[in-house]
Amino acid sequence: MRKRGFVVSATAAVMTAVSLVGVQLSMPGWAGFRRDPKEVVDEVWQIVNREYVDPSFNSLDWEAVRRDLLSREYATREDAYEAIREALKKLNDPYTRFLDPDQFASMQIDTSGELTGVGITLGMDQETNELVVISPIEGSPADRAGIKSKDVIVRIDDKSTEGMDTNAAVNLIRGEPGTRVRLTIRREGEGLKVFDLVRERIELATVRYKVHEENGLPIGYIRITQFSGNAAEKMRQAIRELEKQGVAAYVLDLRANPGGLLYSSAEIARMWINRGSIVSTVNRQGEQDRLTANNTALTDKPLAVLVDGGSASASEILSGALQDNRRAVIVGTQTFGKGLVQSVHPLSDGSGLAVTIARYRTPNGNDIDHKGITPDILVELSEEDLKRLSQNRELVATPADPQYAAAIQALQAQISARRQQAQEVIRSSSR
Repeated sequence: MRKRGFVVSATAAVMTAVSLVGVQLSMPGWAGFRRDPKEVVDEVWQIVNREYVDPSFNSLDWEAVRRDLLSREYATREDAYEAIREALKKLNDPYTRFLDPDQFASMQIDTSGELTGVGITLGMDQETNELVVISPIEGSPADRAGIKSKDVIVRIDDKSTEGMDTNAAVNLIRGEPGTRVRLTIRREGEGLKVFDLVRERIELATVRYKVHEENGLPIGYIRITQFSGNAAEKMRQAIRELEKQGVAAYVLDLRANPGGLLYSSAEIARMWINRGSIVSTVNRQGEQDRLTANNTALTDKPLAVLVDGGSASASEILSGALQDNRRAVIVGTQTFGKGLVQSVHPLSDGSGLAVTIARYRTPNGNDIDHKGITPDILVELSEEDLKRLSQNRELVATPADPQYAAAIQALQAQISARRQQAQEVIRSSSR
């Protein structure tokens, strides 16, 4: 089956699938442009000129782009915003994008772990230019209604999505809690389906955990839904609590996790890895910034990581670090394949700009952009599996979940091997 290529460029009530160096959560309190719309136009041009990862600007004469932008007259700020978006499209990079004040405010909320909407990660198919669902947020209106990964959104209320970009779609899908939105989707093999959803305020439980008893072994199960600003602290609390409960091993579930903050994923990696590289980034000058472990691991117990096609960006940074350092066994399917890093800048009128500033590499130097992380143990879910697990969420992360079951089997083998090694040490010392 051909693997579809998704480009995530905006979201409907969830973080974009990007690796963000950081999001500045304060910005100038401007009610409008300070002088004229050209000021923000030039701000955007200057940031891209200074930081964009490709110094050829996709073979554009970037100076000529500036002359063109500043030669125009803009009657309204919306006219300026449209000109900015047109210029950025020429870079052919869906991750470098302009955010109007409402969109920028939404991004700030997303990285803080709270949001309002229906709870879907929204993307675009590279081959068909159709709007698609990357993944629904667990427990969100979209998830409860049965919307699935890879559903194609063909209408939002009474508007066709043909030719619509993701920012425009997000504006239509998001709204005040209690209001309704109708999504018409096309699902492979099932035709069109209509979902009437009520928007609500969604508090993201970025990290959830519990102890699972599997064949007499206490297994610490940890689920991360996104790498928001509080994810590292929540993970630290989870590991410490599970250690107190005496778990023998861990399953870390990164399935359908679209990413978030780069440094959040690196900090979480340090909780599992004592020494070694975590990730390196390469900017336009070819300079490398390498993040490494710092002897702060909280446990050395066996670890399995669950991934799938919805595991993107910061999820891939974490799973790649754990895999290359041989700290964990990776179980599931090929990940999304997004190896670019963005920096987010507030602009003078309250809008914002996300600009790609670097490419990241796994510790072994692998570039996973458009490729993804290949699991150590490949476990595909059948259509029947997907239907069964989506209809009954209680079965996820149980022996009825084939990927989770494979992870438990791998952990049991590791625990058994460790016990044998310990017995060998004891026998050797007693001779």
